[in-house]
Amino acid sequence: MVFATTGEKGLELARNHTYDLILLDLMLPGIDGFELCKMLRQTLDIPILMVTARKEDIDKIRGFDRGADDYIVKPFNPSELVARVKAHLSRYDRLINREAKQHHIQIKGLTIQSDSRQVFLHGEERMLTAKEFDLLQFLATNPNIVFTKEQLMERIWGYDAVGDLTTVTVHVRKIREKIEEDPSNPQLIETIWGVGYRFKK
Repeated sequence: MVFATTGEKGLELARNHTYDLILLDLMLPGIDGFELCKMLRQTLDIPILMVTARKEDIDKIRGFDRGADDYIVKPFNPSELVARVKAHLSRYDRLINREAKQHHIQIKGLTIQSDSRQVFLHGEERMLTAKEFDLLQFLATNPNIVFTKEQLMERIWGYDAVGDLTTVTVHVRKIREKIEEDPSNPQLIETIWGVGYRFKK
């Protein structure tokens, strides 16, 4: 485990070393956690968990918009933090191993390459965060099945996150912005009002 006390030092470490997961405090001196998360997501495809005393929904949405996979509010139970870290690492490893064995998915100009964890729209690569890819991959490999937000939280994030369902909403919106021809009129990931989402095939 490696610690950095400033955003600049964290960025330097992340660019020069390999890590399995990053715990990121939002209130860092220098480059704050929001900006650092956005910068890390340009090159890293590993779980990033934000830790902060700020619990307003707008801060959570900002964090997810910048590529965070989870948002943990202080004060927290250390056992919960350990459980979430283990859940993210375990799920990330399982998804990578499972996806390496699956065929590429192609539909309506969209190509999902499971082995390389890349997404292309009409041949142009679209950059997704780790959790955005995991969510898209899960929906696309289970086409025409409607999943509630609670089910998606459990399947992708791997823990009971009732009260944090904006996580799913934000991630679906970000995915649509990257893969839909018209995000305001999605043709791939449909919203089933009052229920959840499905990947239309």
